[in-house]
Amino acid sequence: MIRQSFISIVGILQSNRNIRELGAWLQKTHEELADNFSDFEFVLVNNHCDVPLIDDIIRPLPEDLRKHIFLLNLSTPVNRDNAILAGLDRANGDYTVIFETDFASNPELITQLWETSQQGNDVVYLRAKERRLPLAQRVLYRLFYFILRKYSQLKIDPWAHQSRIISRRALNSLLRLRENSRYLKANYALVGYKTAFIQVNEPLHADPSASFGEQFRTALVAVTSYTTFLRTLLLWIFLFSVMVAGVAVFNAVKVKFTNIDIFGDRVESLSGWAFLVVLISVFFAITCLNLYVMSIYLSNIYSEIKNRPLYIIESVKRY
Repeated sequence: MIRQSFISIVGILQSNRNIRELGAWLQKTHEELADNFSDFEFVLVNNHCDVPLIDDIIRPLPEDLRKHIFLLNLSTPVNRDNAILAGLDRANGDYTVIFETDFASNPELITQLWETSQQGNDVVYLRAKERRLPLAQRVLYRLFYFILRKYSQLKIDPWAHQSRIISRRALNSLLRLRENSRYLKANYALVGYKTAFIQVNEPLHADPSASFGEQFRTALVAVTSYTTFLRTLLLWIFLFSVMVAGVAVFNAVKVKFTNIDIFGDRVESLSGWAFLVVLISVFFAITCLNLYVMSIYLSNIYSEIKNRPLYIIESVKRY
């Protein structure tokens, strides 16, 4: 049965693995689309990979497939979310599918996503059962999603793949959120609309193009942009500082009049250099932490004020 919908398929090329899988991904996805949909297009975003390598894979493909391909070559590398945004900006379909090369062997998922969207859902994503990451990254992700759930009203599924289908009206709303500190999964939640998922066996993997440091910085930007966690943390730091200062004052007064400190030890009223040094060190560390947190917010504000483009398209290629 041919479904009367125009489908845009967005694919991101940002590693040699993506390029190696591109041929099989295009052919299998094309077969699925040609058998099930009246019209479709491929929007490939080249996130600074070698264009001749991509050409070598696409040019031998059948013309009936090549004529549906648009290749967007970005002038400089950007993070994965901004590369996806470049593809979403170019997509013209009634429905847009972000489809990762990891699912090249399961192109029927595109039809399943569309069928689920016809049940009144504007966004349908693929949901993993597990996350295969090194220990340090697993700890970071657990902490990150705990903070998002605890200190924001965003309903973000920690097991969601990037692959999903988005209706035209939901995509139009999403593209109006032109934030420089972009975290797409949070933006999907901000836009709202009815959302569903399809369970898949493919686990979540680490992005090979992003180091642990980059992932940590991305998590930090998302936490400062979408949650009240750091504001709450600053409040608790302030309350702790007041408590420590109160205990120090009480101890000084107690020693002054009784020569006995709060621990029950008998001391001279002139003693306490060690306690004073520890107290100064604690408050100095707290002050530095506060300044660091404020610098994160100022940096985010500065990035928004500059309003630089999230990506720059060097060229658009048809085959």
